[in-house]
Amino acid sequence: MASHGRGIAGLIFGAVGMLGALAATAMPQWRVSAHVEANLVVFESVWEGLWMDCISQLGLRLQCKLYDSVLALPPPLEALRALMCLAVLLAVAAFLVAIVGVKYSQPGKEGLQKVSPFILVAGVAFLLAGSLALVPVSWAGGSIVRDFYDPAVPVPLKRELGAALYVGWASSALLLAAGAMYCHVWFSRPHKTGLVSPAHHSSSQISTY
Repeated sequence: MASHGRGIAGLIFGAVGMLGALAATAMPQWRVSAHVEANLVVFESVWEGLWMDCISQLGLRLQCKLYDSVLALPPPLEALRALMCLAVLLAVAAFLVAIVGVKYSQPGKEGLQKVSPFILVAGVAFLLAGSLALVPVSWAGGSIVRDFYDPAVPVPLKRELGAALYVGWASSALLLAAGAMYCHVWFSRPHKTGLVSPAHHSSSQISTY
């Protein structure tokens, strides 16, 4: 039943990773304002996301504004949007295929007696979704860290890692784990060799006389 348990665990990991990737895509906290000067009284914080930017004043008032024009966005932001949206769509498709795969896989005493090919499809799709989500999150994180330590970047323009990036990294790990589980279930499935056991072969010969 270990393979069947991995199939169920893959569903849970995939569902949480899928929802996390969706949340990371929608959250505005990709880049948050960095307060690096000493004795600085902070009255507002700036959040920058894929779809909007927000200003939080003393943690009591939050004002968000969607980006005005898609055509006016910088190319890196357009690429981040596209990759995250593609990762979410692929994660949703992988989750639905995984449900079908688990449903049509027959559990046995020592594991899955029959493994549906949908298990392999779901595993590959989860791996692709996790990789697609990992690329934009890591690229954005690396860009923020590089600008933070760059002395040429003015202090008001420096940013820190936002909560959305951590959600994205965790979601990518869960999607990759789900994909690895389903691929392991598929490649560890029982294979039918088509060989007849000696006892069965002897009994069949005796019955012919």
